[in-house]
Amino acid sequence: MSGSRGGGGAGAAARSRSLEPVQELHDAPLAPLTTFRLGGPATRLVTATTDDEVIAAVREADAAGTPLLVIGGGSNLVIGDKGFDGTALVVATKGVTLDGTDLELAAGEVWTDAVAATVEAGLAGIECLAGIPGSAGATPIQNVGAYGQEVASTITEVVAYDRRSGETVTLSAEECAFSYRHSRFKADPERYVVLRVRFRLEDAGGMSGPVKYAETARVLGVAPGERVPLATARDTVLKLRAGKGMVLDPEDHDTWSAGSFFTNPILDDETFAAFRTRVRERLGDGLEPPAYPADEGRTKTSAAWLIDKAGFTKGYGSGPARISTKHTLALTNRGDATTEDLLALAREVVAGVREAFGITLVNEPVMVGVSL
Repeated sequence: MSGSRGGGGAGAAARSRSLEPVQELHDAPLAPLTTFRLGGPATRLVTATTDDEVIAAVREADAAGTPLLVIGGGSNLVIGDKGFDGTALVVATKGVTLDGTDLELAAGEVWTDAVAATVEAGLAGIECLAGIPGSAGATPIQNVGAYGQEVASTITEVVAYDRRSGETVTLSAEECAFSYRHSRFKADPERYVVLRVRFRLEDAGGMSGPVKYAETARVLGVAPGERVPLATARDTVLKLRAGKGMVLDPEDHDTWSAGSFFTNPILDDETFAAFRTRVRERLGDGLEPPAYPADEGRTKTSAAWLIDKAGFTKGYGSGPARISTKHTLALTNRGDATTEDLLALAREVVAGVREAFGITLVNEPVMVGVSL
């Protein structure tokens, strides 16, 4: 699953016919279904609004040996200019169920709407994930996280269709094998299609979870670990994200992106020591790179810092694909870019950071028909 924005624009330029019970389009543009607004057409596009329709479409493609691309909101997709030769399946299922502190979301639910519903219900746990574009079904795949929260902390189960066994399965949080921007689903992308995601939230009397992210705490004027009213936490995160071009706005080309294009590198001790040496050689003594504890014996550093210090500042580029004017970690379509324009910029950034610091950045969005 790759996000959750609606994409009605595809139908206007494609031949369509109403099926029972799904809609099917042929030679259907995929660019309107992505936040980059990039990519060529799909041979066939199917929109499913129930779990049964999703499963039927997947089974049909698998039985015919047809390549399958599952799309939610397209907020984490980079589709090649030639498009997708196969069946693209838009998961447009709906359903939000709250039972005490237990939340169940259909995969096609718009994530930002789901976060708003939990805040309104007075439940903490995902309020700092407000404003992230995409679908609920996408969140467990890359273990979506921001501003000190990640979905792995609240997900209890994921219901998915297992293409290998041909059955619907329920995976516990432990079985999902969550790690930084990773999961069992991302490790084996051809096997599972997420149908439903279940969370256990916290009733903290209308207060947020403990504020963990330093920037959020500073803006809120609290110490890390303190709580604030849920709506205050959500609104603060939305303002921070908007200031970085990370809240979708059709009029703002800085948001014609996939958000963070690269993941933050996680380095073992030896690699991090070599990295620090490169930093001193390039930038002088006394400047330390960002360093955050990760797994045992590993350190996470900042991809945005690496990009900036390698010379790729906000607004970098002269073509139709450029770095955001608001955030160095976002690569953007300025309105008339192609996917190849975007990839050329991404490759330039990767090569520059590698040359400067000896670290190879890894793309966060899913690549379809293309690679770095």
